Formats: sequence, C-alpha cells, structure tokens
Amino acid sequence: MTTTAGDLHPLKRLLRYASDLKRRVWLASLFSILNKVFDLAPPVLIGMAVEVVVKKEDSFLADWGIVDVFHQLLLVAFLTVVIWSLESLFEYAFAVYWRNIAQDIQHRLRVDGYSRLQKLPQTFFEDRSSGELLAILNDDLNQLERFLDGGANSLLQVATTVVCVGAGFFIAAPKVAIWAFVPIPLILYFSFAFQKKLLPRYRQVREKNADMSSRLNGNIQGISTIRSYTAESYEAKQVEKLSLRYSLANSQAIKYSSAFAPLIRMAVVIGFLATLLYGGWMATHDQLSVGTYSVLVFMTQRLLWPLTSLGQTFDLYQRALSSIYRIFELMDRPVQPDQGRVGHRLDREGAEIEFSKIRFEYVDGFPIIKDLDVKINKGQTVAFVGPTGCGKSTLVKLLLRFYQPQGGHIQLDGQGVEQWSLGALRSQIGLVSQDIYLFHGTVAENIAYGDPKAGKDKIIEAAKVAEAHEFISSLPDGYNTIVGERGQKLSGGQRPIDRLTKHRTTIIIAHRLSTIRHADRIFVMDRGEVIQSGTHDELLAGRGLYAQLWNVQTGLRETAQANEAEIRS
Repeated sequence: MTTTAGDLHPLKRLLRYASDLKRRVWLASLFSILNKVFDLAPPVLIGMAVEVVVKKEDSFLADWGIVDVFHQLLLVAFLTVVIWSLESLFEYAFAVYWRNIAQDIQHRLRVDGYSRLQKLPQTFFEDRSSGELLAILNDDLNQLERFLDGGANSLLQVATTVVCVGAGFFIAAPKVAIWAFVPIPLILYFSFAFQKKLLPRYRQVREKNADMSSRLNGNIQGISTIRSYTAESYEAKQVEKLSLRYSLANSQAIKYSSAFAPLIRMAVVIGFLATLLYGGWMATHDQLSVGTYSVLVFMTQRLLWPLTSLGQTFDLYQRALSSIYRIFELMDRPVQPDQGRVGHRLDREGAEIEFSKIRFEYVDGFPIIKDLDVKINKGQTVAFVGPTGCGKSTLVKLLLRFYQPQGGHIQLDGQGVEQWSLGALRSQIGLVSQDIYLFHGTVAENIAYGDPKAGKDKIIEAAKVAEAHEFISSLPDGYNTIVGERGQKLSGGQRPIDRLTKHRTTIIIAHRLSTIRHADRIFVMDRGEVIQSGTHDELLAGRGLYAQLWNVQTGLRETAQANEAEIRS
C-alpha cells in the first residue's frame, strides 16, 4: 500500500516538508536540551553550598580534596558563574535557531501555498472569498510560527527535565523518586485527553476567523459602495455578529485549555508534598543528607512545575495543528491541468480568434452560452455587449482557459486554445473590461505589470500609445505617483490602461456603450447567444437590443444634463 503526502498526519508531513532543515532542527534541539541541563544545575549547587555550611570539612567536596570551607564555597561560586554563563549562551542559541527555522518554514509554506493557489482552477476562487484564503496564507501560518517559536523548545525542555531529574532522583533517593513521579502519568493522561478535545474546537476557531476576515476584506474593498448606500450601520452589525461567533468559538476552546493548568497544578502538589514529607522524614532519621534533601525539594519543583506549562504548549500545538490542516488542504487541491505545448509568439498585428459551437454552463441544466459562433479577424477591435448575465464575460474566461466549455472549440490562429500552454496563451491576449484592477503601487509599476523588466522608456512609450502620457505627466509625482489599491486615487476616466494599443486583436467587454462606439465590430449577446453584430451605426439603424440599450443610456444622460441645467437656473 502506497502512502501519499495527503495521507500523512499533518505534523509528520510538516517534518517531511522541512526535511532539508534537519541539521538545523537537530542543532536547535541540542541547544534546547543543553540549556535545560544547565538550568537544572543551580539546585545542585544550592545543595552543595548547604552541605558545605552544615558539614564543613566533612562535606562532599572535602572528599574531593578541597578541605578548606572557604575554598569549597569559592568552587561553588565559580561553578555557578560557569553554569549560568553556559545556560545563557545556549538559551540565546536555541532562540535564534528555533525562530529562524520558524521563519523559514513559514516563508516556504506561504510562497508554496500562494504558488499553488495561482494554479487552481477558477471555480475554486468562486466558491471561496479572498478573506478566507488570506486567513490561511497569513493567520494560519502565523499560528504555526508561534508554535515553532516556543512550543517545540518547551516540549524538548520538559522531556529533558523529566529524564535528568528522574535519573538524579533514582540515584540519590529511589524511594522518594517513586512518590515524586506519581503525578506524571496523571499529567500525561490529561495532556492527551485535552489534546483530543481541543483540536476540533480550534479548527472551528480558524474557520470562524476566516469568515470574519472574509467579511472585513470585502467591506474594505467595497467601502465606497457601502457609503453610497449608507449601509455602514448594517455592515457594522454583520461584522459584530461574525466577531461574536469567533469569540464564542474561542471561548469554547479557552474553557478546555484554561482548565488544564489548575488540574495539573493539583497533581503537582501531590508529588511535591511526597518529596517534602517523606524526604524530610528520611533526612531527620539520617537516611538522607541535608544537602541531598535540599536538592530533591528544589528538583521536585523543577520537575513538576514546568509540566503545568504543557497546557499552554498543547494550546499552541492544537492551534498550529488546526492551521497545518488548512494549509495542506489548500496545497493538496488539484491544479488546473496544463498539457498545452504551443508557446510561440503571435504576429505583432494580433491573432485570428474563432469560437465554434461553444456551449457552457456553470451549473448543470442552466446554460450560460448556447452554440455560439463568433469569428474575430486579425487586428480587429471587437466588443461584446448585452444585459448582465448574458455570457459576455464568460466568453472571454473561456478564451483565457479559466473554464473548459462543455461543447465546441476555440481556436487561436487555427490552433485550439487547449494546445497552448497557459502562460503563452494568457500573456498574448488583450482584454479591456469596464472594471480595471490597479494594484497598490506606482503608475509605472502598473503599466509594466505584464513585463516587470520593462525600462522607463518602454513604459513611457506604452503610455503614449495609450494616450495617457500627458495625464500621467500632470500627476504630482508623474510615473512615480501612487495610485492606491484598485486605482482609488484615480478617477474612472483617468486610468492609464483604459485603451489597448492599435494594431492588435482587442476584445472589450462593455456596459457603457459610449466606450465601444468606434469598435470594428460589436457583438450583442442575450441569454448566451449572439443576437446582433455589426458596427455602432449599423446596430443603431437595426433598432434591436443594441439600439434600445443605447437609447436608455443616452436618454439617462440627457435627462441628467437637463436636470442639472434646471437646478442651475
């Protein structure tokens, strides 16, 4: 039986994913262990000092040849400086290593996750909000980073404490050790029991967080629409509801995680009292030296109290585990197949595009495009217009291979689009939509988005061809002006990528008919079919749907102008 990556436990898969970091993980683990070993040494030093003060020339150190009491104390002081220095050194080392490992893994997962995201089919994005995806690539990865930053080190140090202190206990006082270790099985039992209870609750927390992030992201992008409809109060209530659901989901998890430490603390008391009472009885009956008894009392606290931190560590672990599930679920999504091999450059004058008997439906039984036939000649500028939902935008998505039609075929210069590689196909298709997306950055960066290596001269040339150079030059910082996300700092009529260059095959998806009146050919769509085609003048003369749409749009404009003139008068 073959085990695939998706069948592995998320933590095992994460270890496999970061297998090349194995040497650094081993070093970080070694530094964590050494730090804890030296951290456990001070109680031993305290016991040595107590024994020197009580037994003087009969102390343990006197058996080593250091008889003078002051010299014994000097040796204890010297060992204290050495041990504390080494403890500090290894604390610095493990912190640097674990944090850098956490950063590297977070960076890789974010980059690989985003790379995977870009290859997923368009249907994946239509079923999910951008806020949900942002939560995975940002919040979930941050949860993982928090665990790797401190949780892994904490688990290692607790294990080191149990092993080292346990060995010391059983060597020095086996009978006391048995009683001191009684709580540990209880602590481990509660730890694993809580782990099982917490995982589903933290997965729910991550889901509620994604819902809230999605709403916030959408509201921020649509703030203008919210304000124009005076919907601020409504949206504030929606955010409040989602935030409350997130808080309630967190509260359920917090109830379990918060109960862990008090229960463990009560188990710790049992072990501590056993050492205090039974060890004290042995010391008073000369079955245990005073120095050894002091060390055992201190060590019991060092052994058991850190176990209370397992609650916080397991809390981090469960949050991280629920996040790892979501991250790898994203990375396991099947990508859009790209079996095309055609990748040559098209002629500078554009390409011939032909849609033949195209049939497409998003949902079975509800066709969006029905047996559509359209041919676009090389170098033409064509426009698709029609009512909302008529299929005009879908047609271009099919051309770009965002979707696969259920029937018919699309050809680019005589070759089926499925034969083209996705990169070569999409890099050579010009599309003008009424909703132009501008990225946050400079005007120059947005113009050069399709060719990041373009120099300043090439950017200016492109702007001149698009008749935008004069406007851009008039901006406060010219081509270095920040336009803001989605072009918020530029009005609709000012966006520098409103037109495509001449002498290319250009497709325009339009709602405002005034923007496409000079197109070589206009295709009018309705209910998935082309019902009219021709030039602007030909379609107006035809008195069909196009003429009706034109009259509505121009009539509204004339009415608005008349109302404005009346107000002014």
